[in-house]
Amino acid sequence: MGSVSLEEYFRTTFEDKLLVKMPEREDDHLTPATRLLEKRREMAEVEQALAAQKEEFQMKMESLQQRREELERKEYQLKESLLKFDKFLKENDSKRARAVKKAHDERDLKKTKVKEIGRLLEEKRELELTRDKLANKLSKHTIFHKYLEKVLETADEFHEIREIIARYDTLVATHEDLIEKDHENQEAVEAQRTRIHKFTEDKNNEILHYNNMLANLQTRLDKAQSAAVKWESVWTHIKNTAAKKTLLLGRIKMATHNLFMLVNRHLKQQQLVEDTTEQLSKIQVFIMDLTQITQEIKRAETLGTSVGGGSSS
Repeated sequence: MGSVSLEEYFRTTFEDKLLVKMPEREDDHLTPATRLLEKRREMAEVEQALAAQKEEFQMKMESLQQRREELERKEYQLKESLLKFDKFLKENDSKRARAVKKAHDERDLKKTKVKEIGRLLEEKRELELTRDKLANKLSKHTIFHKYLEKVLETADEFHEIREIIARYDTLVATHEDLIEKDHENQEAVEAQRTRIHKFTEDKNNEILHYNNMLANLQTRLDKAQSAAVKWESVWTHIKNTAAKKTLLLGRIKMATHNLFMLVNRHLKQQQLVEDTTEQLSKIQVFIMDLTQITQEIKRAETLGTSVGGGSSS
């Protein structure tokens, strides 16, 4: 872009010089040599002007380059300053955050220490109360210590107070063991009594259940005996009825057989059939045939009678 501007600059300057340095001449009758010299002089002037303009432009370009470098240097310095300022801000923020966190931690630590101090003061107060109670208890138990000393003076089997205390602890432990064993025995007796009571109730319930079952079975036996008498009567009736039915069936079979024999004799057949059902079927067929023949004879007689009556008239 710098070369294009330079070319444009020279072109514009050259045109201006030509316009300025080449006025119109009134004398148009100069010789060619004179004109050539004039043109050379004008060209020299133009070249001199161009050189001056070029040197001026070069100086301006150098000045601009220096200004650009100065601006770049200042821009670099400004960037460095901005980076340093940003770093300073970040460090400042970090320091402020650490300071805030430290203050918060110190505040929490202070609260913890205050609570710890309060707890320790409370423990101190409780320990002082315990100390006072123990002191009062010790003061009250001093008479027992004196009493044990007197016992030690009168008793031959004990030589020190701790032996008396040990003997007392042994007796107390033995007494507690005896109480515990008595309590266990009482519980065992109570448990045994409970088991006996439950066993008695269970057996009584079982006896009652068996008595109920026995009563139910007796009732069922009575009903069964009554039903047996009833069914024996029914069975006797059935047997009597069966005998009558059997006798009637025999008579029916005999009558059917005789009737079948009469049909065979009438039809002049010697076919023997033992099944009563088949005999009845053949008898039925014979009766139907006989009925049909009888009906046809009656119809013929009726027709004959009606024809004879008509002819006589």
